[in-house]
Amino acid sequence: MHLTLIDWSAVAAYLLITVVLGLYFRRRSGRDMAEYFVSGREVSWWLAGTSMVATTFAADTPLLVTGLVYSQGIAGNWLWWSFLPSGMMTVFLFARLWRRSGLLTDVQFAEMRYGGKPAAFLRGFRAIYLGLLMNCLILGWVTKAMITITQQLLGLSPGWATIICVVVLIPFTGLYVSLGGLWGVLWTDLFQFVLKMAIVIAVAYYGIHAAGGMSAVLEKLRVMQAHSPGAGAAASFFPHFSRGLTAEPMWTVPALTFLVFLCLQWWAFWYPGAEPGGGGYIAQRIFSAKDERHGLLSVLWFNIAHYALRPWPWILTGLAVIVLYPRLEHPEQGYMMVVTDHVPHTLIGVIIAGFLAAFMSTVATQLNWGASYLIADFYRRFIHTHASESHYVNASRAATVLLVALASLVAWQLSSIRSGWTWVLELGAGTGAVYLLRWYWWRINAWSEIAAMATALAVSLMLHAAQFFSGSATVVFAKNALWTTGLTTLAWLLVTFTTAPEPEQVLTAFYRKVRPDVRGWRPIAALAPGAPATRDLGRNLLAWLLGCGMVYAALFGVGKIILLEPGRGLALLAVSIACALALYRDISHRSWREPEQDAAAGK
Repeated sequence: MHLTLIDWSAVAAYLLITVVLGLYFRRRSGRDMAEYFVSGREVSWWLAGTSMVATTFAADTPLLVTGLVYSQGIAGNWLWWSFLPSGMMTVFLFARLWRRSGLLTDVQFAEMRYGGKPAAFLRGFRAIYLGLLMNCLILGWVTKAMITITQQLLGLSPGWATIICVVVLIPFTGLYVSLGGLWGVLWTDLFQFVLKMAIVIAVAYYGIHAAGGMSAVLEKLRVMQAHSPGAGAAASFFPHFSRGLTAEPMWTVPALTFLVFLCLQWWAFWYPGAEPGGGGYIAQRIFSAKDERHGLLSVLWFNIAHYALRPWPWILTGLAVIVLYPRLEHPEQGYMMVVTDHVPHTLIGVIIAGFLAAFMSTVATQLNWGASYLIADFYRRFIHTHASESHYVNASRAATVLLVALASLVAWQLSSIRSGWTWVLELGAGTGAVYLLRWYWWRINAWSEIAAMATALAVSLMLHAAQFFSGSATVVFAKNALWTTGLTTLAWLLVTFTTAPEPEQVLTAFYRKVRPDVRGWRPIAALAPGAPATRDLGRNLLAWLLGCGMVYAALFGVGKIILLEPGRGLALLAVSIACALALYRDISHRSWREPEQDAAAGK
């Protein structure tokens, strides 16, 4: 595709803004580790929450959603819609606990909650496992998507597209991340999010327009369904199950896979941005918030925007792709085909800038987050323990460069965008229950987490190597997930009950500082008679249910209106508003005093 001077000017302006933001925050981020990784704990909820949304809006996301809609209909999005209950648990059951902890990274939690050599080993192991293995896998699949986008937008060979992404774009992102730290990432994310939403809305508009408008798209989908026996409805929010647990006709999800999504995945799987109990860059943003209230609101805003506001432009483009390109061998490429074939060429420069924003916002967070693990939780903790703050900031910048190189290598190896998603999901299958219970049950110990992570890794690798199961990719994924979750859960439970509890002084210190619900900590609460006894689990679970209802009703309400069913859409939006009002009242009546204030007041 030929780019004009205006196109190149739009790309150059975007790149210039990102560098300026990095340079602007360079001095502030270089003060110490807290400024570099958690912005001095001075971030407002709207900025932290928008940064979370921008991070999860990667270059691969529109392509992946298009592929899901093309092959499984709108219902295919339950692959990630199913994580909402986990996200809402983070809002109401864990965000305040994370903020009270006062940590720099969530990996530090290991030596706060547990004691002795097992805790130290767990902290070091998670720093390498998450900071290198999982982080580079995520960076690799995001880069894989950007290579596809670059290849199609600029008409380049795979080799040249790879060189541009690996040699130019990732190092450029590493530059502004290393300069500005988390402050630079946050403000760049805000700018990038606005730009990304503008371009995906534009692509959806031109895609639907090219297919004849919304009414014509829905009618063509009905005709196509009528000529494909056993097919589900592409525009249905839920899958079609008439052909059994593992059958996979057009535009539906096998029942077994859907059950894994809905009943297992949200609480049992570790996945970045939807970790059971919070964690990763979600925890990092909570740590950076001004106080508990800002921490909770930041994750609430993230979940609303992530699930209810953002998906429909991608989904509409996916429906348009079904109509415009009915026999695609690689459905993920359909999104870029709409861009190149139907978006006016005068907008191509802005579209390219938008995809750069999508790519860089995710890469920036992953680089900063991964570097925090490698330096704060491994290098500073185990290798060089008594250096100056400036030394560790410089080491963090060097770690960013290392992650850039490793992510580039991973991108060469991935066969597809979706393969990265499923690998990350399966590697974390079964670990989620430990991450939930470690806050609310005193008996969880360091060996519980070690056993869960090691078993999930070993079982998932074994199942992939042996290829025990047959069927489509989605069915094999569901079977692998069930076995990995079952064996992992069994392993960590056995280890928990056959190993000793954590030392009483460690548990008591944790209980006093974090103040989890007393009902799972009664033996420890008895050892800390002066500590406030928190009993908010029931209230938080009710808020969790209201939050899930609010977001799902908004998601489906907006969808029904877009799909020309305004009556049902407005009814669902009314349900969403009712849940929102109940949540507003609950949040307004909560105490937002810091733990030290409550302790001083004797509460």
